[in-house]
Amino acid sequence: MYPETRYEHQEFQNHLLKVVDFTKGNIRKIGINNPKIGTADNQWLYCGPSDWVSSFWTGQLWLCYQLTGEEEFKNSANFRKAYFKEMIANPDWHDHDLGFQFSLSCVAGHMLTEDEEYRQMAIEAAHSLYLRFRRIGKYIVAWNETHILGPEKTQGKTIIDSLQNTALMFWASQQTGSDLLKQAAIDHSETLAKHIVRDDFSTFHTFNFDPLTQAPIKGETFQGYADDSCWARGQSWAIHGFAQTYAYTGDKKFLELAKKLSYFAMEHLKDDPVPIWDYRLPESEPQYKDSSAGAVTAAGFLLIASLCEDEKERDFFEQWGMHLVKGLMDQCDLTDSSEALGVLKNGASFVARDMCDNMLPYGDYYYLEALMRICGHKRYFW
Repeated sequence: MYPETRYEHQEFQNHLLKVVDFTKGNIRKIGINNPKIGTADNQWLYCGPSDWVSSFWTGQLWLCYQLTGEEEFKNSANFRKAYFKEMIANPDWHDHDLGFQFSLSCVAGHMLTEDEEYRQMAIEAAHSLYLRFRRIGKYIVAWNETHILGPEKTQGKTIIDSLQNTALMFWASQQTGSDLLKQAAIDHSETLAKHIVRDDFSTFHTFNFDPLTQAPIKGETFQGYADDSCWARGQSWAIHGFAQTYAYTGDKKFLELAKKLSYFAMEHLKDDPVPIWDYRLPESEPQYKDSSAGAVTAAGFLLIASLCEDEKERDFFEQWGMHLVKGLMDQCDLTDSSEALGVLKNGASFVARDMCDNMLPYGDYYYLEALMRICGHKRYFW
């Protein structure tokens, strides 16, 4: 089930350079702010303290610095250190999103500048993430009692997004020699493989355990259409996340699972490479697209391609990754706009709250990551 068109790398190389130049052009407009969500006129609303979205523009800047070596990218990323220092100093703000927040800011900063303070901040964040690990249930609790769902609904809940956050624990384990962090990340991944992935390789967004006994209860959604639907961005977190777990562990069951989750997504993307926000959305509902789900899925396909030993299988996943990126280039790309502050339109953050058809900084970050993977770049911050 290859895409109908066979893609070559050069077109994507040229567009990668265009995205980097576009990012550079917006640095002074964005300043030291952290983009959160786009407005109707393609400007940004910005994050307050501790926002889970806060790291994606920073990660985008670090990727551009890695590509170009230009000081403007590094300086802009470094200006955000104070934001993350405040976050690490306030443990009441911490939840499972520490991986997003500190992999793309502090792990990235340490990798590219050897700044020891970045390293220590990221290690501290990894240990804080470990404190959310439930040793009996073998999962990471997603949210705090202060979450909008309330304490009665959060204290036994894990979510699919967390599969991207475990990379911080794997990285910190390598830095410190702590097998405790690595084993918790593995255990959590195995628990989600068992409970959040369905038999047909669609996924729940969240899964509930009894907070006292840790017994599994049921899967639900928070941002998807329904408990038994399949939120497209959630599926993408799982594809990228399980592939990343394989990259850290070498355990092939995680790579095989990432592939099977990918096949489910491919079946729903064969007619349009930009996904609808939920793969099981009834036709009677507004068919909002989610460019961010497309970008994460594309990056996940390309990560899988880089991990495949079989040349034909590698080519298959690479072609699918390029197919999704080309869809984003054709339908959602804003780099020809002199006014837009973000790269992609048509993101769906939270459709039930009318947060749809927006620019999203995580869509932009993964779009850049996917373009880089197509063009053969190997080093990332996960």
